[in-house]
Amino acid sequence: MTRSTPLMLLLAASFSAAALSAAAAMPASAQQPAASASAPVLVTAAQWQQMRSDGARYPVFGKEQQRAERLVRAAMKAGIDVPVPKDKGGGYTHEQHKRNYQAIQAAGALYRLTGDKVYANYARDVLLAYAKLYPGLGAHPQGRGQIPGRLFWQTLNDSVWLVSAVQGYDAIRDSLDANDRKTIDDNVFRPMADFLSGTPENFDKIHNHATWAVAAVGMTGYVLRDATYVDKALKGSKRDGSAGFLKQVDQLFSPDGYYEEGPYYQRYALAPFILFANAIERNAPQQGIFKRRDGVLLKAVDALVQSSYDGYFFPINDAILDKGLDTEELVAGIDIAYAQTGDARLLSVAKAQKRVLLSPEGLQVAQALAQDKAKPFAFVPTLLRDGPDGTEGALAILRMGGPEGQALVMKNTKQGMGHGHFDKLNWLFYDNGQRVVTDYGAARFLNIEAKAGGIYLPENNSWARQTIAHNTLVVNEQSHFGGDWKKGQPLAPTPLLFATRDDTQIASARMDGAYDGVSFTRTQLLLAHPSLSEPVVLDLLRVTGNKAARYDLPLHFNGHIMAVGFKSQSAVANRPVLGKANGYQHVWVDASSEPSSEARSLTWLLDGRFYTYRFASTAPSRALIGESGANDPSFNLRREPMLLQRVDGQAATTFYGVLEPHGQYDGTAETVRGANSRIDAIAHYRGKDADVLVLDLAGGKRVAVGIADEPGQASGHEVSGGGQTWRWDGGWKRFDGSTGKDGK
Repeated sequence: MTRSTPLMLLLAASFSAAALSAAAAMPASAQQPAASASAPVLVTAAQWQQMRSDGARYPVFGKEQQRAERLVRAAMKAGIDVPVPKDKGGGYTHEQHKRNYQAIQAAGALYRLTGDKVYANYARDVLLAYAKLYPGLGAHPQGRGQIPGRLFWQTLNDSVWLVSAVQGYDAIRDSLDANDRKTIDDNVFRPMADFLSGTPENFDKIHNHATWAVAAVGMTGYVLRDATYVDKALKGSKRDGSAGFLKQVDQLFSPDGYYEEGPYYQRYALAPFILFANAIERNAPQQGIFKRRDGVLLKAVDALVQSSYDGYFFPINDAILDKGLDTEELVAGIDIAYAQTGDARLLSVAKAQKRVLLSPEGLQVAQALAQDKAKPFAFVPTLLRDGPDGTEGALAILRMGGPEGQALVMKNTKQGMGHGHFDKLNWLFYDNGQRVVTDYGAARFLNIEAKAGGIYLPENNSWARQTIAHNTLVVNEQSHFGGDWKKGQPLAPTPLLFATRDDTQIASARMDGAYDGVSFTRTQLLLAHPSLSEPVVLDLLRVTGNKAARYDLPLHFNGHIMAVGFKSQSAVANRPVLGKANGYQHVWVDASSEPSSEARSLTWLLDGRFYTYRFASTAPSRALIGESGANDPSFNLRREPMLLQRVDGQAATTFYGVLEPHGQYDGTAETVRGANSRIDAIAHYRGKDADVLVLDLAGGKRVAVGIADEPGQASGHEVSGGGQTWRWDGGWKRFDGSTGKDGK
């Protein structure tokens, strides 16, 4: 699905209290004098005048206006080009129609901010060219999906065009003579709104495509003073509340503001959600849209920022790795959320973005930044519940050490519809500003025509979405739910535990139904100790099945291997492939060991820091080192290393491990310190209804963690092993001591 999202000049749909508050109920032509029927409504004339008077006083706003001027002047110099659509995403006509809506939007803003009619005339002329082109268009010749677009190959991009262009049109509409206004109304904006609202297969979905469509139609309705468009946008094509924007707000976000498809798509959907919500709030405040569901849309902005590390979003599901807090959609979200809340933490994000909207909200943020009102955004341990009622899994985020310290992300969320990956209880780990334990994200080169036109590559299905491409359990070399997202959609993990304190943070969840007859529970901790240079990750995965099976547990990591702490045979003469299907065909095997129950280790180096992963299982397991990229004749996949633990012929087993960041390598100074692990050993002991993980640390210290099978029960637990006994009440407990001493 091709994304057309350059929203850098989004004019937030800002309505003053006086701006047609009844427009959602009846056509404005029946309410207003003819003289005001074409006045700007997405940003009022008074608001434009204030921005024109005050904008230059605030550097960020002034730079944004200069950016718009460069864009429009370049478009004017190139000449008006409204081509007949023919190309896929990334092709010339696709990109030209994107450039046109950017220029229309920017030119409208510049006309209001400068008073220079040349900008209005340019936007008018481009739109008149579309008025000649659009009525004769049918389905796009390269159309994708059930409903091809007309300007673009998919309807989604047509929606984005309309959201953007209608904002620029609103700014110039009262500068046009009646004939030009009618021509553009009737030959561009009405037929586009009719096309989008007349395709219920798209318009009435509960999905980000439909969010763009309803926002486009609703904003067009406000500009054209057509209450029917607004009503359809709010309530669906049947206008009965069974679909539409309000239903999407209720269904697509959890009570914590987590968006079902994950942060990457939350970023993408945020623009239409927040822009149209702002339009509704200003135009029909009685809707109370920003108060709906306890302010869930404003929570969504906060949740999206929280779902990032070092400026980049956690790349779960179909995600592009390079999307982050500076994305244009979040510029809109931050500005509008700040205008609604006055939350100074958001200003620190805006400061890093170095961008604002050319809107009243953007001016407000620019003014606050100039007055040095920004406060740091606190990146804290967070549990973001999933599902409209918050009962369908959760994203668990554990953090220590500040923004570039450690972040452990445990993906215990629901499927995420068609963009979801088959990776229940997957995890990612960040440290030292780096992705350490990684997620592949999507196999896609966005809008690069040479790579299938920028759409999802075949390897997105054959590799990126398959379970082996993630850091979670694979049974019998089959992906979760048999690789069927519709089967997985109603089945979510059950969160069992989320708790934090200064030196220990813990999350736990259970997954039933990913495989027939198989249940697996995973508990992860972020743990600090004075004997360790950095906090470490503890991982415990217990699986039980109704028959003997092959259990694989991959770990995808980022870095160069320094030491292999186990005996293995390297594939030097040839490079075998791990398997034949379900992603296994894309993994080369570089080394493998014999089965063993002893703990092993692997150490790698990343950006001057060492990482040692100690791992074992309660049944004998093989250890394999591999790399993605096999069976990839078009070179579509990134080559990334992985470690695989494999247990064969068991109905139940427990995998456990610890990942330790340590030491420093300075290539400039040619110095190395702390290259050796500070953990001497890891051990696991099992009781009747609980597990204990034990770490023996350098210097004679020992730390153990007891974890109950059912953390929600308040019963007592006892586990013995290695000459010690651990007793505790509740879901978990940490025990600190010295080696050889009783842990009671």
